[in-house]
Amino acid sequence: MSAQTVERFATPLALKGGASVRQLRCRVLQSPLAGVSDRIFRQLVRRWAPDALLFTEMVNATSLELGHGRHKVEELAQEAGPIGVQLFDHRPQAMAEAARRAEAAGAFLIDINMGCPVRKIARKGGGSGLIREPDLAARIVDSVARAVSIPVTVKTRLGWCGSDGTASAAVQWSQQLEAAGARLLTLHGRTREQRFSGKADWEAIAAVKNALTIPVIANGDVNSPDDALLCLKVTGADGVMVGRGTMGAPWLVGQIDAVLSGRSVPATPSAEARLHLAREQLVALVADRGHHGLLIARKHMSWTCNGFPGAPQLRHALMRAPSLDHALALLDAQINQLA
Repeated sequence: MSAQTVERFATPLALKGGASVRQLRCRVLQSPLAGVSDRIFRQLVRRWAPDALLFTEMVNATSLELGHGRHKVEELAQEAGPIGVQLFDHRPQAMAEAARRAEAAGAFLIDINMGCPVRKIARKGGGSGLIREPDLAARIVDSVARAVSIPVTVKTRLGWCGSDGTASAAVQWSQQLEAAGARLLTLHGRTREQRFSGKADWEAIAAVKNALTIPVIANGDVNSPDDALLCLKVTGADGVMVGRGTMGAPWLVGQIDAVLSGRSVPATPSAEARLHLAREQLVALVADRGHHGLLIARKHMSWTCNGFPGAPQLRHALMRAPSLDHALALLDAQINQLA
């Protein structure tokens, strides 16, 4: 990578809010992931990427209004480094009030989800459902931007389906969001109809980048440092957001950041180190969430425990472990075999 490219991505990205400017020192963002990117997961990502912008899981503005899910926002004070709060809803006033709560709790910025493809969210007008309601989407961005002094950003997709997922349609949609007050746009290179199938259209992201004046972050099919470099070359984007590639690989954000910054790339942890990581995450989740933490940990362990002899059998046993002690015994036995 050229020195000019390294200098570009090592330069902080300035985001203007209503009364403030926030500096992104890292051009690699960790995507909000429902049921995954909780505080404990974020702390793991932070080990390899101390300056990266991480996000809470999606927060429903209506639920927050009713008192549900407040821990996702209120626990921000316990963390170091920039944390964005991602909100979704179809009501501008509820979104504005939720944004105020998030800002008061210490959010680095407010991100509005306009890309989630899950049917139960989209059919209620939230997430990607807003792609079909551009005027309402613009009112939501405007309401939130007026409610807070920190930057307001949007994460969205190229369109709803194939017919409106063309580059020209994505440009028009993105320009509406910029005009409404979005200070940064993260664009997933698929339509809502595609969900996570097929190949992300990086060329369409490039068209949007060329049409906007605000920073554009490319999202979709970035699962390695090489993917990130190619994506940035094709799109010309200001950075990348990594999503599903970090499931079981919290070091990935840090590896990509190191490549973009011209630093030595941290090594991928060995099988034994990954098992210790799975053990640590399991203990932390159970301490925080009780027995439900064990259920949450199962998916993380299924992603992390791979790439060594006996891994399939271990994952099978861990998915059925009835208690913390049982799961720890399974992990410890495998660690001893690899030591």
